[in-house]
Amino acid sequence: MAQTTDPQTPQRQAAEPEAPKRDVRRSAGHKRADAERNIEAIISAATEYFARDRDASMGEIAKAAGLGRVTLYAHFASREDLLRAVLARTIADADGVIEAATPAEGPPAEAFARVIRSCWPFLSRLGSLHAAAQHALPAEEVRRFHDKPMGYMERLIARGRTDGAFRTDLPADWLVTTVYTLLHAAADEAAAGRLDKDAVGDILERTLLAALKAER
Repeated sequence: MAQTTDPQTPQRQAAEPEAPKRDVRRSAGHKRADAERNIEAIISAATEYFARDRDASMGEIAKAAGLGRVTLYAHFASREDLLRAVLARTIADADGVIEAATPAEGPPAEAFARVIRSCWPFLSRLGSLHAAAQHALPAEEVRRFHDKPMGYMERLIARGRTDGAFRTDLPADWLVTTVYTLLHAAADEAAAGRLDKDAVGDILERTLLAALKAER
């Protein structure tokens, strides 16, 4: 006996809704957001750990960030790469601190003292981070990270030399290097407990202004 075909069947099949398609863009957006959160957590944890211990390990940092080592290495292929990211972030933050201190305003010596007083609390929180960077990265590379913040100092020193407030008997580049070196030396000494953190700001201000002051 021949089977009868239900004339309604094709219509019912045609009316059935299609399976929902995966929103590829939304999925990609979630992945990017997750990656950004992971990177932020890693850099924050690394900044804290390197500030306490220049030899902090990737395993310690991954654990502090609440992530596995595989995830950490997916974003930062090496400890050196992570240190570079931490340096870039902290230098960007330092730029904001220096700009807020308005180094281009007022007499050069006063502006310089204001910048040092503003910068030291920020530098003191970084502890041994600079020592970690120096230990793991080439010195010239570490110095290049500081080109922008040192640019503020270079312009401020140049203004002081023009105004007669700062010495001109020594090369300007050497004076900038002196500031850079003593700032980080103070941070290293404070991190090692050889200088009182509460006193370093005043010590730096007096030392550096004495080194920069024009001879009368």
